[in-house]
Amino acid sequence: MADPKGFLKTRERELPQRRPVAVRIMDWREVYEDQDRTQLRRQASRCMDCGVPFCHAGCPLGNLIPEWNDLTWRGEDRDAIERLHATNNFPEFTGRLCPAPCESACVLGINQPAVTIKQIEKEIVDNAFQQGWVTPHPPERLTGKTVAVVGSGPAGLAAAQQLTRAGHTVAVYERDDRIGGLLRYGIPDFKMEKRQVEQRLAQMQAEGTRFRAGVEIGVDISWAELKQRYDAVVIATGATVPRDLPIPGRDLLGVHFAMDYLVQQNKLVAGDRIPEQVSAHGKHVVVIGGGDTGADCIGTAHRQGALSVTNLAIGYQPPSERPDHQPWPMDPTLFEISSAHEEGGERVYLASTVEFLGNEAGEVRALRVAETEYVDGRRVPKSGTERDIPADLVLIAMGFTGPERDRIDDQLRVPFDDRGNVARDDSYATTEPGVFVAGDAGRGQSLIVWAIAEGRAVAAAVDRFLEGETQLPAPVRPTDRGIGL
Repeated sequence: MADPKGFLKTRERELPQRRPVAVRIMDWREVYEDQDRTQLRRQASRCMDCGVPFCHAGCPLGNLIPEWNDLTWRGEDRDAIERLHATNNFPEFTGRLCPAPCESACVLGINQPAVTIKQIEKEIVDNAFQQGWVTPHPPERLTGKTVAVVGSGPAGLAAAQQLTRAGHTVAVYERDDRIGGLLRYGIPDFKMEKRQVEQRLAQMQAEGTRFRAGVEIGVDISWAELKQRYDAVVIATGATVPRDLPIPGRDLLGVHFAMDYLVQQNKLVAGDRIPEQVSAHGKHVVVIGGGDTGADCIGTAHRQGALSVTNLAIGYQPPSERPDHQPWPMDPTLFEISSAHEEGGERVYLASTVEFLGNEAGEVRALRVAETEYVDGRRVPKSGTERDIPADLVLIAMGFTGPERDRIDDQLRVPFDDRGNVARDDSYATTEPGVFVAGDAGRGQSLIVWAIAEGRAVAAAVDRFLEGETQLPAPVRPTDRGIGL
């Protein structure tokens, strides 16, 4: 390491400032200010000369974290981006959106705040784009083989880039009007501005990847026809079926799934017209679900001008420090204050929603909630604790149950596992020859870093299927779950 005593000289964890709340809720730009380069290098110097760098195991991609931390400390920025890109196709996405299980596994985190790995990663790649160091890497030769990737989220894009660079002709199909999947329409711009997606797509197009937006496989082209056209097919459609809350009043006007709400706003920011947009302006908003999607709804509602925002979670409030049953290097469940929570609103835990209440016009006016109690390990509403919370807009952000399966089931007839995901073997292959699956469609709802890792791994499996061998890296297997995940 360049500075073996760096973690002793700098013991505090430093991150760039967030823009003032009163300023940032007036626009859709990213929340964080740029980080001072001196501060960045100082934080990179805190990376220890570990005998065993557990951050490698904490990261599904196996990122070479100590190496690019060291290079950042030395100011060797061009070498740093090369080491970062060696394992991660899209560090600009993970550096903004990944919850950083690598930091939970950081050895320094045993008795000090962990190294700011995620922030260093983001700064490395942002600087590389600014300097013009992120250039296309087209293949040296073409194999003559063709691959269709269905879905343009992080798993599909990672698979497509790897397979294109291996020399295959790759087409990415996306049913939405723009390429990017969850990155495009599921993530608010205040977390990641879409220029980050555009600049990476430009690189991929220059490398030879072909994009087909506005084409829904199973409708515009059947799955069977797609399989006939291409030598291999990768299913990377994600887990897009939202978990519902089937209680009385669910059909009232003003009760929506979170993703429908977020997609509309993202399209509006992109310049589209949304004639009947679901807006929080002037409304009392209740968000059901305490995860990242719920936080995205909270930040969006603030920017739309909500009168109030209440966030309900059915379980206990997580602890602020690592609990005993999740020791290092596991990825613990902790109470976190995201930028959206910092902007206002109330968070309520142990809240079970029992009914949506409506007015004479059939519109939601309130939620009836009760305290959660645990009976035989099950979470149930506690009788006698009911109360009403005013609500003009309710957003259900309770996660996703799996991929949309009807047309895949009817047209491709690949089996699904007991969790509702497309079944696959250890090589990401389905029972249909030449058809593979990666990301949330095969794994279930997970992290962006797992999606990219599986995209890279399925690319190696497809390359081996087409060529008999492969030199592409395969960072994970379908059965991998990582430390504490």
